[in-house]
Amino acid sequence: MKIFDAHSDIWTDVTVQRLRGGGDVLNRRHMDRLGKGGVEGSIFVIWVDPPFDADPMARTRDIMDAIRAEMDESGAVTVVHSFDEMMAAREAGRFYVFIGIEGLAAIGEDLDLIDWYYDFGCRHAGLTWNEQNALATGVKGDPDRGLTAAGRAAVKKIQDKHMLLDMSHINEKSFWDVVKIASAPIAATHSNCRALCDVPRNLTDDQLRAIRDLGGVVGINSFRQFVDADPAKQNLDHIIRHAAHMIDVMGIDHVSCGFDFFEFLEEEAMSSMTSDPPAIAGLEDCSKIPDLIQRLKGLGLNQEELEKIAYRNFHDLIRRTIG
Repeated sequence: MKIFDAHSDIWTDVTVQRLRGGGDVLNRRHMDRLGKGGVEGSIFVIWVDPPFDADPMARTRDIMDAIRAEMDESGAVTVVHSFDEMMAAREAGRFYVFIGIEGLAAIGEDLDLIDWYYDFGCRHAGLTWNEQNALATGVKGDPDRGLTAAGRAAVKKIQDKHMLLDMSHINEKSFWDVVKIASAPIAATHSNCRALCDVPRNLTDDQLRAIRDLGGVVGINSFRQFVDADPAKQNLDHIIRHAAHMIDVMGIDHVSCGFDFFEFLEEEAMSSMTSDPPAIAGLEDCSKIPDLIQRLKGLGLNQEELEKIAYRNFHDLIRRTIG
């Protein structure tokens, strides 16, 4: 079964490897594994990881330069900008990528830079990573701080430009501030259920329902710390519990895949999140996704429902938001 993975940090690895002088990073380090997992497309995000968050614009420019160089050299993927471009790439058998932005700290309050990102090719954006910035507050920021005036204007601009607005890293107050003013569907591309694993990056049932009510989609996350607090339960059985809970709360049309694999990252980048292997047992990297699909069948899902989770729900969200 084909998979659309709504969240990947592969651009970070491309940047690290190219800054060291390596080339053709996608072919050398990623495409074989993606193929084994059945992944046909993804959102690859521009993510400013610590310690580079001290100057997020400088790191953003480095990542953009690496993306340009990689695309000029490798030919491994097709960057797409619309639903029609995605479907054309799919028909041609090409791996397709939307460029996303995981946090807009680099722009400060200069909303014209959203146009700069858009002109580069970005069609997805989250206001924050975990940090508190000039627009909004991430999950590690002040829980009583939400959107700023600039953040409210950024939400409007992002949605007016038909970019997909991502809620996975913002705190609850910012989340509800966005919900009040959203004019289009939103996504949480890589989040799990707070009811099953009580960490700030996971979503409450009320948040899940709010995304549903706006016509959005949530992507199941494989990061072990978002699956269960007990290391013994950080496995396939328990990620399936998250999928089942999302289906119960939101319905099958709002659940999909956003696995957040990053086992391929260098230790420096990974250390800002975990010192342990990042993904759950049985889903250690994207090559193991077919095992997850087999487990989903155990929920009694039919072929159409499995395809909705695998790719159709995010494809439909892209059609309705990016266009």
